[in-house]
Amino acid sequence: MTVDEGRKAKLRGRLVEAVRLIFVAVFGAVGYQLGTYATATTGGRAILYVFLGAASGYVCGGVFGRLTLEAVRGLEEEFSRRPAAEVAGGVVGLVTGLVVAALLCLPLLFIPVTLAWPAALFVFLVLGSLGIRLGQAKYEDLFGLFGMKPRATARAGGDVHVVDTSALIDGRIADLVSTGFISGTVLLHEGVLRELQAISDSSDPRRRTRGRRGLDVLVELQKAPTVQFQLVEEPGVQDVDAALVRLARERSASLITVDHNLAKVAEALRVSVAQINALASKFRLPYAAGDELVVRLVKVASTGRGSGTSTTARWWSWRTQRSTSGVRSRSRSATCCRRRPAG
Repeated sequence: MTVDEGRKAKLRGRLVEAVRLIFVAVFGAVGYQLGTYATATTGGRAILYVFLGAASGYVCGGVFGRLTLEAVRGLEEEFSRRPAAEVAGGVVGLVTGLVVAALLCLPLLFIPVTLAWPAALFVFLVLGSLGIRLGQAKYEDLFGLFGMKPRATARAGGDVHVVDTSALIDGRIADLVSTGFISGTVLLHEGVLRELQAISDSSDPRRRTRGRRGLDVLVELQKAPTVQFQLVEEPGVQDVDAALVRLARERSASLITVDHNLAKVAEALRVSVAQINALASKFRLPYAAGDELVVRLVKVASTGRGSGTSTTARWWSWRTQRSTSGVRSRSRSATCCRRRPAG
């Protein structure tokens, strides 16, 4: 268990004990009142009633304390999935709904109390719930009334992403963000930031270049207006890949990576994976027999064969032909081309 998890466990335990203490005090006071009323004295029997009331409060307080803890935990998880702007819009909608409910309940002061209280409670519940829903749904318009606009939105679980170190070093995630394929909230784990820093400080020039490129991509993504970055702090994490998969499961987010093994592990745990390499392969242009290809000649052999690349970065091998002017042909039919494996 990490230090952060231990701190959270202590806070949850204190919440349960606080609720239990309140129940013990209330039930003890009720027992005292019942004891003095039943025995008309404050002697030993009243103390027995106090003890029985406190014991009942201890048991009931433990049950209600755990139920309260589950409710608080559910609210915490729900709020963590929603952006701060949406939560603020819900609060504004709740306050507005309660104010409108209070104004509508003014005429109820002129009717009997037995009818006024149920009607007022119904109005407050309905308008309060309606205000929360409208505030969360129209929070962009609410902020627009004051000349403000949220930086990014994340309306569904699919708009929350967890980014891997390999995806930042690869760099293509910046193009996906700039073109709008990725938007919403991007969760950056603290371990990913440590890995990038360690790679950029490496003595190997190639690793150092890759690490600095990942940091440059991270800075570029933080400046993008369509995404909102959130740093997830989790001290003491040794296995960053496992922490990323766990974070994606807890937040109902998709994992962005180019690591094939990590993607397979995440898929085995039923975590949504956005694999950049798979996306790039899907967007390659298909070729059929008879299609014209334009290739760039990079190497010529004495036997008349050559190697080159097309615009899709695939390697091809073909037999070159010399025209009457002595210039080798660069546009050949796909029927005379044979694809060679990449690399």
